[in-house]
Amino acid sequence: MSTKWSPATWREFPAIQMPTYKDKAALAAVEKQLSGYPPLVFAGEARALKAHLAEVSQGRAFLLQGGDCAESFAEFHPDNIRDTFRVLLQMAVILTFGGSVPVVKVGRIAGQFAKPRSGDFETIDGVELPSYRGDIINAIDFDATSREPDPQRLVQAYGQSASTLNLIRAFASGGFADLSNVHKWTLGFVANSQQTERYQALANRITDALDFMRACGITSQTAPQIHQTDFFTSHEALLLGYEQSMTRIDSTSGDWYDTSAHLLWIGDRTRQLDGAHVEFFSGIKNPIGMKCGPSLEPDELIRLCDKLNPDNEPGRLTLIARFGSENVGKGLPPLLRKVKEEGRNVVWSCDPMHGNTIKASTGFKTRPFDRILKEVQDFFAIHQAEGTHAGGVHFEMTGQDVTECIGGAQAITEEDLSSRYHTHCDPRLNASQALELAFLLAEGIKKEREDMGMAAAVSFD
Repeated sequence: MSTKWSPATWREFPAIQMPTYKDKAALAAVEKQLSGYPPLVFAGEARALKAHLAEVSQGRAFLLQGGDCAESFAEFHPDNIRDTFRVLLQMAVILTFGGSVPVVKVGRIAGQFAKPRSGDFETIDGVELPSYRGDIINAIDFDATSREPDPQRLVQAYGQSASTLNLIRAFASGGFADLSNVHKWTLGFVANSQQTERYQALANRITDALDFMRACGITSQTAPQIHQTDFFTSHEALLLGYEQSMTRIDSTSGDWYDTSAHLLWIGDRTRQLDGAHVEFFSGIKNPIGMKCGPSLEPDELIRLCDKLNPDNEPGRLTLIARFGSENVGKGLPPLLRKVKEEGRNVVWSCDPMHGNTIKASTGFKTRPFDRILKEVQDFFAIHQAEGTHAGGVHFEMTGQDVTECIGGAQAITEEDLSSRYHTHCDPRLNASQALELAFLLAEGIKKEREDMGMAAAVSFD
């Protein structure tokens, strides 16, 4: 890392996917205001996540990262936060028990407001207006006033993130996440689904195990891991002025941390080696992620790894593959081979959402469940073939009863999309689809671990 780096040096580099504010003085005043606000997360928490991700990079844990495509001001409600948290807990239980591996839980929550767009403007009925870039920047309503970037939205996003984090911390440590409640986490609208039946059967096994442990004197009072859970936050750090305002020096280490989230990631559109986003990320000490799409070449990936993780620190860098089911078999292996050959320590995670978006005949943007599943299955198979570790998954999902992704055991059709299509941006898996995917993931994790065990036994012999 250059000794000349500061939270503001990104301003000297080309910045894309950033809004243009008419009132620069108002924006500067808001950013200064935010720089005096309390941090949302703490450096010690970010270091703890980095340590967990180091275990993932070595194949000793699995990363589950999921949540909303884009948080909104309109849908900000404690029930929505609870339901998303609850589904992630269920998925983690399925992966932990079914895959026999610790699960690192990271939410796309408490800050996932800004979204990259394919164009700066959109046109409807001959009217051209700035694109909607997320509630932290402008509003989704298609009128000139709503689409004008408003600096005050940064303050509102900070407040919503703080409230969300406060509730999540209460859920994670206050008893809601206690494993003795494993039967109570099922959402009502999926109570009679096939996935809930499978989940309840697994919950019964967990309850039996807890009863045995209790008889041996191990309870939530003697083992806090039963009563509470670690849960971390993440978002795409797209709006760099906001991120700069939230970046502070840690008093215990003297290092810079972006205190808006535990983990931040760079999108596939903003990972230019000489760009503002890579420059900003190179100086913060948080664990970071980077999306890797079809246009990324192996040599470029290594240069980015060296810029973002010059000390080759395990747990520092998560590479999030997002190729699409049709391209993952071609695009991912060269990247895996190059990273392995160069000895780079990374976590490999699979984003099966962004490369599998289509437009339905009914006009809605959607994602077919079978394509999502295929990309995840191919991700595991490719890692197995290359002798590398499939470290995690990155989903856009919600605890709400939505119909946004077609297929799955619910057999959502294109005609069903209009009934409960609520997303402000991209289509999300609902709870039933998320659980269905978790069970299939658990099988893949278990098989990978069994194969690793067999390989170790052969090597030992």
